[in-house]
Amino acid sequence: MIKRILAVVALASALLSASVAGAQRLSFADTPVGAMPKDFTAALTGQGKPGQWSVVEDATAEGGRALAQLNADPTDYRFPLAIHTPTFPGDVEVTIRFKAISGKVDQAGGIAVRLADRNNYYLARANALEDNVHFFRVVAGRRQELAGANTKVASGVWHTLTLRAEGSRFSVSLNGKPLFSHTDKTFGAAGKVALWTKADSVTRFDWIDIKPLKDK
Repeated sequence: MIKRILAVVALASALLSASVAGAQRLSFADTPVGAMPKDFTAALTGQGKPGQWSVVEDATAEGGRALAQLNADPTDYRFPLAIHTPTFPGDVEVTIRFKAISGKVDQAGGIAVRLADRNNYYLARANALEDNVHFFRVVAGRRQELAGANTKVASGVWHTLTLRAEGSRFSVSLNGKPLFSHTDKTFGAAGKVALWTKADSVTRFDWIDIKPLKDK
């Protein structure tokens, strides 16, 4: 069953890769407060209530505004996504600036890459309650941990999280410090980039830096 799902995902990704976007630096300074930014769509992996994504005022954000996931539904296997709708090459480096605001089950923020749909993607996420950063693949809605590291992730503080995908090799950094690398060949094609949270995490995102990697 999983092989059949991956075959369908590969076909969809191949069709998407016919037209891919270039480097982008996205901020939310020009988006009205209370609105969803242009070229973003909300989705959900798992169970529970959909995410509530909207731009909020934040004087500590670079542009004075941030995109926030505000719904604090405590369902454990709940992963709200804010998907950036353009398609990017499979080889890409994405950096986000995020801040965990609250959450009793989790205080997490993450990046999804090579996203074919809401149930199939790679993910790097940082958790301020657990003080760790983990790397996952999500296949048919099932989250599978591949690598991770324990490191301080303070709540209420801005952090940068980077996920670099190059061929089958993935590298993850927090605040510019490399944490770990891992290899996996499940998804290799072009896909979308998304912001991610978990359970009751109320998390803000300041900006997203997306850099397709040049062929060597």
